[in-house]
Amino acid sequence: MSTSFSRRALLAGIVASGAVMMTDRAKAARARQTFFARTRLPIGLQLYTLGDEAGQDLDKTFAEVAAIGYRDIEMPQLFGKTPGEVGAAARRAGLAISSLHVPFAATSRGSPLTMDGSPQQLADALGAMGAKGAVAPIMPFPAGMRFDMGESFQTVIARAVAAEGEDLWKRTASLLNSAAAALKPLGIEVGYHNHNIEFAPIGQTTGWDVLVRECDPALVKFEVDTGWVVTAGRDPFAFLAGLSGRVNKLHVKDVAAGNAVNTALSMKPAEVGSGTLDWARILPAAQRAGVRHFYVEQEPPFAIPRIEAARKSYGFLSQLHA
Repeated sequence: MSTSFSRRALLAGIVASGAVMMTDRAKAARARQTFFARTRLPIGLQLYTLGDEAGQDLDKTFAEVAAIGYRDIEMPQLFGKTPGEVGAAARRAGLAISSLHVPFAATSRGSPLTMDGSPQQLADALGAMGAKGAVAPIMPFPAGMRFDMGESFQTVIARAVAAEGEDLWKRTASLLNSAAAALKPLGIEVGYHNHNIEFAPIGQTTGWDVLVRECDPALVKFEVDTGWVVTAGRDPFAFLAGLSGRVNKLHVKDVAAGNAVNTALSMKPAEVGSGTLDWARILPAAQRAGVRHFYVEQEPPFAIPRIEAARKSYGFLSQLHA
């Protein structure tokens, strides 16, 4: 063997060894990063967490939210403001609004924008806020819901949903497909946000199974709410894996110990990291499935002031290694 060949082989070995060492160092450095630092995705907030009072002074609310560290916002409604006013307030605080919850039909409160309204009007409104996502927050309420003396809303809605069976969920999917087909050319992506009522049995199936089957994967994405998924008795980790490519938003919602499994819109909430969900497994699974927007959301009742709950959840997530 020539001396020059031996030197070349030695140099090649040194270079290869160095490359392996650099790769190992890079992997180790990534492992030391928190989940959101590693993925370079912002921690978001669904403003529903702060209640209706959040809309009384949006500049103050957005400033408080930005001071915590949140940067990505999903709006539950417009709080009686114009889309331009909401967007301007967010920009003044250095926040980006990426999504708005849009009901199927007009309600007595909240945003006048609806899934069954003018697609151009909705696209223009979202554009004024800088948002690209329109998410239906719940299925269309069944017609003719009847309230008997002393009945809770949960009881009434569960009875009405059960009475309509699969037809309600087929209609929901059809409405989502139609809205998405009209809005996609305008640059808006339509989604659907789950509760736990979608998982109530309907014979051998569920409303959720119908939605997954009937919604066009090329048009409609899902916004998975982890708290409602686990309350329905499902494993969020496996649930997200099964939705790969069909989910792009996550409601990062925790539940407290003793949360009862049910499909009747009942939950025992907790700040993120103070409950029972395994976020070190769930968040990477969500990213692999296609999630790019992670919104903290918490249901009432609150054990501490709402803004403090939002601060506590952010603190946990900002330090989470996953």
